[in-house]
Amino acid sequence: MNYARFLTAVSAARKPSAIRMLTELQLRSPPSLISLAGGAPNPNTFPFQSASIEVKNGQTITFDETAMKRALQYSASSGIPELLTWMKNLQKSLHNPPTASYSPENGQMDMCVTTGSQEGLSKVFEMLINPGDNVLLDAPTYSGTLAALQPLGCNLINVPSDQDGMIPAALKQVLSRWDPSEIHKPGNTVPKILYTIPNGGNPTGASMTAERKKEVYELARQYDMLIIEDDPYYFLQFDKPWAPTFLSMDVDGRIIRTDSFSKILSSGLRLGFVTGPKPLVDRVVLHIQASTLHTSTFTQLIVSQLLHSWGQEGFLQHIDGVIEFYRKQRDAMISSADKWLKGLCLIGDN
Repeated sequence: MNYARFLTAVSAARKPSAIRMLTELQLRSPPSLISLAGGAPNPNTFPFQSASIEVKNGQTITFDETAMKRALQYSASSGIPELLTWMKNLQKSLHNPPTASYSPENGQMDMCVTTGSQEGLSKVFEMLINPGDNVLLDAPTYSGTLAALQPLGCNLINVPSDQDGMIPAALKQVLSRWDPSEIHKPGNTVPKILYTIPNGGNPTGASMTAERKKEVYELARQYDMLIIEDDPYYFLQFDKPWAPTFLSMDVDGRIIRTDSFSKILSSGLRLGFVTGPKPLVDRVVLHIQASTLHTSTFTQLIVSQLLHSWGQEGFLQHIDGVIEFYRKQRDAMISSADKWLKGLCLIGDN
């Protein structure tokens, strides 16, 4: 794919930050190296010496003095290596993305850590959307998405959805305004971006079926669009097996996926991930280099230690516990609504 055609002028103009490159070079160097180039403060001046965090299962996450110095220091803009490696293995295990084996220039799957998935979304939008661009999205959709999109001056084109998510026939009807042969002509207005929340859509709660995802993906191929798969509720699906993701069917390298730990580990830790074609993930990282520099090293190390101690099996067992908690909450809500609101409003399928 020609990823350059999707980039805004601002994103295309981004270059690696020299000071960030020096910092990351220092991180890969032996401890004996004393660098005056990166502006890193001496950790011996930090007032925090150690930390011990008790987990609900009884285990303890411990930071001795050496680990604490690392936790409180600058780190790589893409994320700390051990957390990225763990998450890449998880994505491959859960989604088996075809692009995992591709070459970088052909859209090889890559990842970066973001300060919550909202930061990832905002940076993806700013990478891809110019003023006046036509952007397709679910109707209705998450207010936080609208808050990030509206200042960009794009035209938001709503695609109708129902209880099974975005309706492929409605998307096809919207796209019929354009001829696919116009895609690569200068000045064309064919949408380049489709945004969707495929599971537990906010605010509708709708989840897209596997068949619909396949139809939407084929339309994206026909019109050479990128799909932004915003999936913060993926791990909260009540029914198993979980629905296959757009990432799992991405043979072209046209899916940019955002995941979040906010709903399953902690919303305050602010940890999210962008998964997508390496040429585009690299652009997001360049933006991080010039803005937030990186997500909190301390936060990343806490979660990395927890995930490595759990392993994938322990992580998914934790997820099962979270699902059961919310299943009971849902059942209680439905029961109360049925008791107190029956006859006054429509509830569920009634």
